Formats: sequence, C-alpha cells, structure tokens
Amino acid sequence: MKFIGYLLALGTLVSSCVNSNVSMMQEGVWRTTLHTESGREIPFNFNFIHDANGKPVAEIINGDERLRVDDISITNDSVFIKMPFFDSEFKGRFEGDLIKGEWVKHLADKDVSMRFVAEPDTYWRFIESKTKAKANVSGRWSTTFIADKDTTIAVGEFVQHDNKLTGTFLTTTGDYRYLEGTVAGDEFYLSCFDGGHAYLFTGKIEGNKITDGKFYSGLSHVENWTASKNEKATLPDAYTLAKLKEGQKRLDFAYPDLNHQIVSLKDPKFKDKVVIVQLLGSWCPNCMDETKFLADFYKQNKTKGLEIVGLAFERTTDFERSKKSVLKFKDRFNVQYDLLITNKTSDSKQRNEALPMLDRILGFPTTIIIGRDGEVRKIHTGFSGPGTGKHYDDFVKEFTQYINELLAESAKPPVG
Repeated sequence: MKFIGYLLALGTLVSSCVNSNVSMMQEGVWRTTLHTESGREIPFNFNFIHDANGKPVAEIINGDERLRVDDISITNDSVFIKMPFFDSEFKGRFEGDLIKGEWVKHLADKDVSMRFVAEPDTYWRFIESKTKAKANVSGRWSTTFIADKDTTIAVGEFVQHDNKLTGTFLTTTGDYRYLEGTVAGDEFYLSCFDGGHAYLFTGKIEGNKITDGKFYSGLSHVENWTASKNEKATLPDAYTLAKLKEGQKRLDFAYPDLNHQIVSLKDPKFKDKVVIVQLLGSWCPNCMDETKFLADFYKQNKTKGLEIVGLAFERTTDFERSKKSVLKFKDRFNVQYDLLITNKTSDSKQRNEALPMLDRILGFPTTIIIGRDGEVRKIHTGFSGPGTGKHYDDFVKEFTQYINELLAESAKPPVG
C-alpha cells in the first residue's frame, strides 16, 4: 500500500508514581482527534484500563482490532505514551478532564507533530448523535485515488449496519487495515490510527457512486478519490507484479543480523530447505500483519524443513537506529527467524539495489518463496491482512497449501 500510520514517550515508572498519578486518568473509552494542517480532525477511540498488576494499558480501537499499548507514564499533570511500533509517541497534559498535546512521529531526518485532544467517556467516533443513514454502502467498490499526477486503483470493501461502517481498501501493495466510521445521511466517514499512520476518508454517497472523496493522511497529505459499486471489482494477481530478471533463477544476498553477524542464503542452515524471504520495514503496517502471521507460521513448520529470513528496509541507513526499530517487531511478535538489516531505505533506487536479480521491488512487504533446490518459485507483492476478512483467510489457506507442497519435495542435486 502507499507510503503511502500514537499515544506517548515513556520511561520506567517507579511504583510510587504509578500509584499516585495513574488515578488521574479515567478508565473507559476515550475519543482522540488528531488535527491536520487542512483543519480536518482524524478521530479514533481507545479504551484505557489497568491490568491485573495495576499497570496502565490503552487499547486502540479500529473495527475488530484492539492494538495494545502498555508503555504509558503518568506523572503529575503529564501523560506520555509510546507506541509499540513505528517510532512515535504522544506527549500530553491534563486540562480539566481532557488531555491535550502532540503526537510526534520520528522520521529519518526530522520529527513530524500533530496536535491532539483526548476526551474521556466518549464512545462515538465521528458524530455524537445517531444520524440515520440514507444509503447502505456494504459491498465491493472500484476505487481510484488521485494525488497530483499519481493514480492508484483500489478496491473498497465495506460492511454497514445501520449507520455504523467498517471495512478497508485493498491495493496492489497491501490494504489500509481496519477502518471504522459511520454513514450519516449521505455522508461517508472512515478513519484509523495504528501508531504510525493516521487516516481519514470522507465522501458523498450518490446512488452507486461515492463522489467528492477526500483521503487525509497524517499532518498534510490529501488525495481525491471516487468509487463505483462493483461486486466484481478485482486487482492484479499479487504473484505477477515482481519477477526475477531474465536468466536469473536464484536469490543472493549477504546482510548483518541484529548481532552484526553476516547471513547469506549460502549458509548451511538454508541448504536443502524451503526458504521464505520477507522484505519488510518496521514503518510498514502491512509488514506488521505479515510478521505476525509468519512468526506463527515459522513456529509451526520450522521442524519440517522451513526457514524464513527477513530483510529490513528502514527509514535510515544507521544500523543501530534501524536495529532498535526492528527489535520492537521481533519482541512484539516473538519472531524466531533471522531479521537482517540491509542498510537500505524504502527509496525505490536503494531497495532495488539491495536485490539486483529482481526486476523491481514494487512495495512492502514483498515475499519471495524458494524451493529446496534453491530456486525462486514465487514472488508475492503486498499482504492482505486480517482486516480484509475473507481475502486474508483465502491467502492463508493457499499459502499454507503451497508451502506444504514445497516441503514435500526432495532437494534436487546441483547441475554439473
């Protein structure tokens, strides 16, 4: 998906601080708004609780997803919440019942901040009073996003109950994950926040079309979009978007792991194994979904002759900074396979230099499947995560079946 995504920085609290100050923050559902340069607010909700040990925990709500955030510090009149991924944090102060401050996203060469306001005991996301919907947008929609001269074809999939709306947009490089919103009259609203990305989609429903669509991303990015109802809307096959260059059959690389040890596909551990090479970035929400899936998949299949190795393309070429970000992924999902630092960013030139035997790397994640004979069998661009429902279930079934077929093969002896 495009690169086209945040509650506050913390340290370790002494127990006296936790006991004396955490009570200042009310338990229950909060509504938070992030303020864009255009004046639009990107809303999301989170549930604030204390776990069995009295530790403060926030669960960010996007549709069926609950993203746990447990790095929270509350001291005197200040609140600091550090997101588990994407190197971002919230820094706020209590002003009456509200919390006001900044969400800070740390990029490679600068920080980007957005003002936020959080209000307790607020369950609604877009509109406080329930407004009757004049239309039902459930189903599939052929969608076009337009930013300057850049056009992206997508498929919108929505589920509407009364005026409550959930769904996502699928693109050739991934999906927009769990979106949640409402239909009020003929107005369309969806949003999400995952710690790295803040998205808002608005539009006007006119029969089988959505017009005047606006897509707001982060502080300043705005795109236009339109959609037409189309239950047969499809995207290109994800296995056809990237391939090896003419005459190439194998993948080759040598990059350091998190302990500075060089790892190569020529290493004995990969010999005669089925190998999945995951191209990822810790800044990438679809990579988060894929890493969660692959971490569990590896645990279930590593004794059968499967290896997985992840190549990280980070925001910076600084090894230690990249390592810090990748470690969060590793720890969060208990990743037991090798994660390597390429010292390349997602910039198109750098990412294509990393694996010159490929014709291109269109986006992240990209997953390369290698047979026991060491030859590349398939290359899959993007990842449709659990927020896509049946698409995710179908992928898991197809992927599992194909890997099992490869595991059942015998390694072919080298030619010559």
